[in-house]
Amino acid sequence: MDEKEKGERLLAKIASGENITSVDEMTEEYKSNLIHLLIMQFDSEWFGGLGYVPWIEKAPTMEEKWAMTNIARDEISHAMRCSALLKVLGVSTDELLATRDRDRRLDIFRYPIPEWHDLVMFNFLMDRAAGHQLEDYKYSSYAPWARVIEVIDKEEEGHVEHGEKWVKRLCENPQIKKLSQQALDTWYPRTMDIFGRPKTAKNALYRKLGLKRRDNEEVRQAFYQEIKPLIEGLGLRLPDYYPTYESP
Repeated sequence: MDEKEKGERLLAKIASGENITSVDEMTEEYKSNLIHLLIMQFDSEWFGGLGYVPWIEKAPTMEEKWAMTNIARDEISHAMRCSALLKVLGVSTDELLATRDRDRRLDIFRYPIPEWHDLVMFNFLMDRAAGHQLEDYKYSSYAPWARVIEVIDKEEEGHVEHGEKWVKRLCENPQIKKLSQQALDTWYPRTMDIFGRPKTAKNALYRKLGLKRRDNEEVRQAFYQEIKPLIEGLGLRLPDYYPTYESP
């Protein structure tokens, strides 16, 4: 069977709702795009987990030091699950991490988190936004990935609950509430940017291959519709959002 016939069979299988379960079924196009998305997730889970590590020491209470330990452990565990998937596809994440000048983490994971109220707002926004992205992967045409996402998604629910509990607690203090608004002004645009450009050819290809279900803008708007009433319920002001990809 040549690559064209293999591609036609793969697309027909995806269109009928069947899953891809092995590398042998994949075309080079399918495999390379799957690897690209998995490396993006691996990098984001890995560096996201490392971002929580300093807060094991800096968190304000013993209870929170333990919570930061658990969240960091979960995120690194998610990265290891992605690593196992990549290994099947012929990619070594040890080699990826050894190449210091390359990583595909989302830009939001490149910013420092200077204060506890920043960490809380990051947790409140980003873990919820990540859940919206994982929703697409949960229905991935690659069955092993979809199964891994089911596990990750359940653990992310606990992270979301943690962020919501703490942002409410900070907003109960008028002085700290002002700091929370400043943190929101900083982290909300960064969070909105993680969903990427709308209507790209790459995203259309992901959907054709069954690796995603929605356009980037659809996912962003789903997050916005969920977060807006939560922010307003806290008595905070939702900042205006101007996508960085529209900057001159």
